[in-house]
Amino acid sequence: MQIESRQILQYLREHPEFFDTHAEDLAEIFVPNSHGGRAIPIAERQMVTLRDKNRMLEDKLHELVQYGQENDAIIAKLHRLALVLMAARDVDALLAALYFNLREDFAVPHVAMRLWADKGSVRPEFSPLSPEARVFSESLVSPYISQDAMFETAQWFGEEGAALGSFAYVGLRAEQPFGLLVLGSEDPRRFYPEMGTAHLLRLGELAGAALARWLRP
Repeated sequence: MQIESRQILQYLREHPEFFDTHAEDLAEIFVPNSHGGRAIPIAERQMVTLRDKNRMLEDKLHELVQYGQENDAIIAKLHRLALVLMAARDVDALLAALYFNLREDFAVPHVAMRLWADKGSVRPEFSPLSPEARVFSESLVSPYISQDAMFETAQWFGEEGAALGSFAYVGLRAEQPFGLLVLGSEDPRRFYPEMGTAHLLRLGELAGAALARWLRP
């Protein structure tokens, strides 16, 4: 009668005393080394397997620690940005602080914005945008990542717009949508579709709340 491997495993699970009662026999069994080379006793093979699993767990733990540190660093940057936005005395100072922090603290090389809540300013942020771009902006419930500029938004960056390879689009809103924040980079992998957008969403909420204090609906 042929015994399948799963039957052997089931038997060993149900009879753990097998390893004690047959310790001497097991010591005489040699199995292939998972790393190549000479055959090794089954007990040594188990130690090799345990070391490999331990190394994988250590790598995973290192990954989690690194992710936690990066997450903490971004939260600290958002906190610093919140402080400078709260301290701004007018919309010009607020926008200057926002652009400065995104460039220097978040290392975002290019930032553009359009706002449609105040018609009395001559700043470029209040320049008209196409109906399609506005509909797109108002439809954003979460940040949108793209390697191509949406509608006419590449023009918002001036001559540098043609060289940009990735974009993050963040809607700005208070009770209603009133603007669009666009982050751009020459690096096509700086903003990519699979990246997490939770921090970008918080950035948009923070900038939107700060700007809403100064804008006329």
